[in-house]
Amino acid sequence: MAETIKRNTPRDVFLHLLAIVTLYWSAISFVTILWQIINYYFPDVLNDYGYMGLTGPIRFAVSSLIIVFPVFILVSWYLNKIYRTELQVRESKIRKWLIYLTLFISSLVIIGDLVSTINTFLGGEITIRFVLKAFSVLVVAAVVLGYYFDDVRRETPAKSAKYFAWISGIIILAAIISAFFIVGSPNTARLIQFDQQRTSDLQNIQYNIINYWQRKQKLPATLADLTDNISGFVAPVDPETKAPYEYNIKDQENLSFELCANFDKVSNSNYPSPVYNYAIDKFSNWDHAAGRVCFERNIDKQLYPPIINTVPAISK
Repeated sequence: MAETIKRNTPRDVFLHLLAIVTLYWSAISFVTILWQIINYYFPDVLNDYGYMGLTGPIRFAVSSLIIVFPVFILVSWYLNKIYRTELQVRESKIRKWLIYLTLFISSLVIIGDLVSTINTFLGGEITIRFVLKAFSVLVVAAVVLGYYFDDVRRETPAKSAKYFAWISGIIILAAIISAFFIVGSPNTARLIQFDQQRTSDLQNIQYNIINYWQRKQKLPATLADLTDNISGFVAPVDPETKAPYEYNIKDQENLSFELCANFDKVSNSNYPSPVYNYAIDKFSNWDHAAGRVCFERNIDKQLYPPIINTVPAISK
């Protein structure tokens, strides 16, 4: 009597679960890269989260694809190898359940994507940015749905599976390479983050200079004058070199001054500087070249009038 191969063994459950989880992870990471590439080339001023908001998701998605997608390909290859010698493993319940769950999720994603697209169109808010994002989700979900819908009906693995793996790998590699054109090398990303911090520091210093003028009706002689033991503010220094930022008074009477810093990279409009809730920053230009750059500012006395502290007299 031939030995009966058990179905749903711990090995089979582990491999099938790992294959499906890495598939989901890879698909989500791939779509994330596509969306961030779309955000880069079709920026939206209403959804502008700066350099970290753009490249942070890309870096995580690229890291995921570099590790997770090869695991998915390796596990899928190993499962197909098992199927050739142990056909009953291919008919295991755990495999069927996971594949139909994948088909179910893919179908919901496609339906939801189409509903969202039509709803947005009817609302008059359709944009090329939205269309491209919706299309990317539709294509990825449709490919997954089509592949597994075909696979679940077969008794043996399709011969086209290896071609599907090669094509998927090439597309994934192209997405990763495209992502590096946006985020740059790790060293470039680090330098850009240093520049982002410099811009943030200058904005913070600028705010405190304005506050100093409003409180004392004069510009601070040096950045050290901004030190406040109560609030804990101390003028920040360059995050890379630890050198103090340069502050020069151009015209004390007209409240004109400049702030200078040494930047590593040229600013890019696709990597906007973070803007804090400082009223003047909304109207200030912080674009910069590489090297020493000075930002000249002039405080408008009507926009930022002096703050007069009045202490009410104590009645006797």
